[in-house]
Amino acid sequence: MARVSQAQAQENRDRVVETAARLFRERGVQGVSVADLMAEAGLTHGGFYKQFSSKEALVAEATGRAFGELGALLTGLDEQHPDDHAAARSALLDYYFSAEHRDHAGKGCPTTALGPDVAREAPGSPAREPYAEGVEGFARWMGDESEENLVAIATMAGALMLSRATAGSELSDRILAAARRSLSSGDGRSAD
Repeated sequence: MARVSQAQAQENRDRVVETAARLFRERGVQGVSVADLMAEAGLTHGGFYKQFSSKEALVAEATGRAFGELGALLTGLDEQHPDDHAAARSALLDYYFSAEHRDHAGKGCPTTALGPDVAREAPGSPAREPYAEGVEGFARWMGDESEENLVAIATMAGALMLSRATAGSELSDRILAAARRSLSSGDGRSAD
């Protein structure tokens, strides 16, 4: 059997990380086996341990990748609204509290989708660092790591999680709308 080139090996590794970032957000870390992941990536199960020391190492890398995708979204919003961070933030809230975002966890915010899995990890586990760095980066994009912005992120993540857990019901849509209204004024209080 022919060996793959270094470039092909790197491309395969990137594909596994990208696939893991999506699947872990869709199904949770425990809901994705190495065999399922590799099949979804179009690669053989045996190749996994040539690329990664463990599933835990992949979880950490996939967490970083997922937050990188969030960072790209935030950068894109800044580019769409140059010199108007309030408009960029408003556009983020529109997207974040949309049915589209709720219904497609695999490409959604890692704060919500990966939070429960990372919370179950032992202190010092490999996934905790990229998760914390991702949340800190999100807070900086919101303006700074002030209490107000941390409350906004917590509201966003909590509302999205509750909305996903109640998807298919009127309550799900009401949760999204209520959270959006609450954050519209920029201070976490209802804009009514």
